[in-house]
This record gives sequence, C-alpha cells and structure tokens, in this order.
Amino acid sequence: MPEPLAQSPNFPRLLGSYGGDTPGPLVIGIGGMHGNEPAGVFALQQVLHSLHARRLPFRGKLLAFTGNRAALARDCRYIDEDFNRLWGPEHLEGIGKRCTEPTSEEQEQRELLAAIETALAQRKGPAVFLDLHTTSAEGQPFVVIGDSLPNRRFAFGLQAPVILGLEEQLEGTLLNYLSEQGHVVIGFEGGQHASPSAVQNHIAAIWSVLTTAGCLRSQNAPEKTLPEPPVYPVLEIRYHHLIQAGDDFAMEPGFTNFQPVRRGQLLARDRHGQIRAQESGQILMPLYQGQGADGFFLVRTVRQFWLRLAVWLRHLRLERLLPLLPGVRRHPDQATTLIVEPRIARWFVMEIFHLLGFRKKRPHAGKLLVSRRWHEPGVFEDGEPNP
Repeated sequence: MPEPLAQSPNFPRLLGSYGGDTPGPLVIGIGGMHGNEPAGVFALQQVLHSLHARRLPFRGKLLAFTGNRAALARDCRYIDEDFNRLWGPEHLEGIGKRCTEPTSEEQEQRELLAAIETALAQRKGPAVFLDLHTTSAEGQPFVVIGDSLPNRRFAFGLQAPVILGLEEQLEGTLLNYLSEQGHVVIGFEGGQHASPSAVQNHIAAIWSVLTTAGCLRSQNAPEKTLPEPPVYPVLEIRYHHLIQAGDDFAMEPGFTNFQPVRRGQLLARDRHGQIRAQESGQILMPLYQGQGADGFFLVRTVRQFWLRLAVWLRHLRLERLLPLLPGVRRHPDQATTLIVEPRIARWFVMEIFHLLGFRKKRPHAGKLLVSRRWHEPGVFEDGEPNP
C-alpha cells in the first residue's frame, strides 16, 4: 500500500487565483468535494505556487476552490450527507428557504455556490471547471465527462481513460449541475486516496486543462505527464451497483480500477448473498471505504468509429429531426428535452440519442425523458478523439 498523504489542514474556501489581467477563459479548479480526497486540493495549491513563482504569461483567470472543508478537516467522506449528491434542481431551489438548521454539507454548499456564482458573473470569457477526485481502489487515473464536444476536447488531452455515461447514473453531482448550465466540466479521478502519485496526476491534469483552454502556451507548462493511455481509452458505463441502507455491502478484496472481470465472477457480498458480475467487462471504482452508496461500476470500451460518427452527426445538427419520428416529441416546458414513448419507439435505442448528444433522464409516467447536452456555441467544439 502507498504511504498515506499528510493530514488535511483547515483549508480556506478560496485556495488562490492567478491571472485576470488579460481577457480569456475562466478556469475553476475544485478539490476536496469529498473530505477523504485531499489530493486535488494539494495539487491546486502547488500549481498556484508554481504559477506565481514563475510569473508565467496567462490569458484569462484561474480560481481554485475547496469543496467540503469540514469533512476535509476530519478526513472523512462527508459529515451529514454526501456533498457531491446535493446539486440537483430540487435541492438547490430549497437553499435558503428551509426553516430547519442546515446540515454541515448544506452550509458548505451555500458558500461554494456563492463563490462560483460570483466568479461566473465577473468572467470575461468561457468557463471551464475541473473537479478533482480520487478513489478508494488503486489503479490508473481516469476522466469523467458529460459527452459534449467541448468536454471531449479537454478530456482527450489528458492522456487517461475517458468514462462516458456516469452522469446518467449519479444524481445531484456538481458535474451534472455545471454541465446543465452549458459549461465545460471535467471530472478527473487522480488515483487512490492515499497515494502521493494522485497529487502528481492532478497537477498534470491541471496544467493540461490550462493549456487546452488557451490560458497557457504548452511550452510554458512544466513537463509533467500522466501515465501512458491504454489501447482503448474511451469506455461507457454498463452497470451500476447501488447500495441501499443496511445492505452490509463488502467488496471482495484486491480489485483495482479497470481490472477485467468475466460474467458471473464473484465481486462482492451483502446481506442478500453473493453479488456477481452481470456481464464481462472492466470494473470501475470498487468501494473500499465505509461511506458511499456506489458499490462498483462495470464499463466497456467504445469503438473509435462511434466516437467519430457522433462528432459528424452533431455537426450536421441531425438531432433536429428526432421529433419527426414516431414515439418522440418535444417536452412542452423544456426546450432541450425530448419525451420518448417506449411502446411506440421500441426500435430506438439509447445509443442513438447518445450519438446525437442526449443524456437519459429518469423515466417519468411510463415515458423516457432524454435531455440534450448543450454548451456555448462555437466554444471548444473540436471533439475528435486521439488517433
């Protein structure tokens, strides 16, 4: 096992900033959304120190924020509730209206949300968010995105596996909230919680995002690179094992991120008995910590052909034709959402909507809602994958 990182100090909400004198993108880095994941905060501090020490020329502005400060101080995932599951519309609409005393995470959310909104109101260019995390299992770093073309551009520059579809599995994440507003949002998982290499992986990711955004010239960024990418760097979520209260869930020991598993293989146990793989693939984020509701995910590789086809279809704006098809109609109140009648549109599969940039929402009244991922037109639109 790697040597643990130093105990997290009491981090300020604003870790620091750089630039702001020259118009350009606003890059916001956020570390420590979970209190047992301090590596991203340490990495942001080190990048800010390097920028100030070297006085690098910079377009736009970099801001670095701390997520769950109270949980970081206690070195636990959260105090009262998972901070990275509170960013859904219903919960956000209730901020400031509740009569009860706010939970620790609700107080953190009010402060972080106010800081983000202030920064967005003062920006002089497009906004790019980098949400830094680590995992309880060992394994190589990876990238999580909502599948928009601007997000792809940043993700493919990180030289790490890219995961599609996680946003459809997890409700109320900060990534989902910011993506719904049309911003570029990159979730980066830098490695195992306690591994010092996780800090270095985060540092490399921050420099990469700054150069892709055009804040820095690539020759000015330090020579810090991530591990070599795998042969098939883009994968999609195929299965999500959600843990219910009282399940007594326990992973079988020894699994690492991206470890191949075969259908029927024993992966975990709970009070109901053995939990076996629903299909063959690779395991992602097996849970080896006390707190958390996500037991594990199974992923599979996406072929490069489909990635490139999605780019062409979206540039052609073929999504405009979908409401003409049987069983598909526009939502009366949400311009970017379609209502799909499964009994009529049986031959439509989610892969078609994914190709055209839609994400699945929860079923509603027996119908499927799919929502188009949108972004500021003309901003960071190159979504071609690496060869």
